[in-house]
Amino acid sequence: MDYIKTSVKNFYGYDCVIKSKLNLTNDILAGSGTRYEAGKILKKYNSKDNILLLTEKDIAHRKSSEFPEWGIFGLGYRPGSTCVISTFRLKNNVSKAKFLDRLKKVALHEIGHNLGLEHCTNDKDCMMTSASGTVKQVDREKIWFCSKCWSLIK
Repeated sequence: MDYIKTSVKNFYGYDCVIKSKLNLTNDILAGSGTRYEAGKILKKYNSKDNILLLTEKDIAHRKSSEFPEWGIFGLGYRPGSTCVISTFRLKNNVSKAKFLDRLKKVALHEIGHNLGLEHCTNDKDCMMTSASGTVKQVDREKIWFCSKCWSLIK
């Protein structure tokens, strides 16, 4: 939690407050009952305050009728004040350093959505590039926004 707090401060300049732990409830489970629906999480915990929810539970989002439960790393309202990130898919079989790098990128990416940014098609190294469900894209990105993305939130 402190690592994300520091990462947000260093990248965006925002001070963060860590609030007490919340337990996810069955009303926000996805259809399979084995993971949580990210959209339901955002709706339930949406607030006028800026909130980044962090969970170890697996989260999913409806990508299409073909993929009603697409496993994701995070989801953020665009624009909005609430985003959710799951560590579930980020930590598999990697070092602590690699895990923290992934977590930082996904957190900063989802906050970028909250600030109004869409997925970037300008530069494949930009953190706002869509991961398209692959952790390989997260790994290849830099902790950096291209000039186009920065210009949209400055």
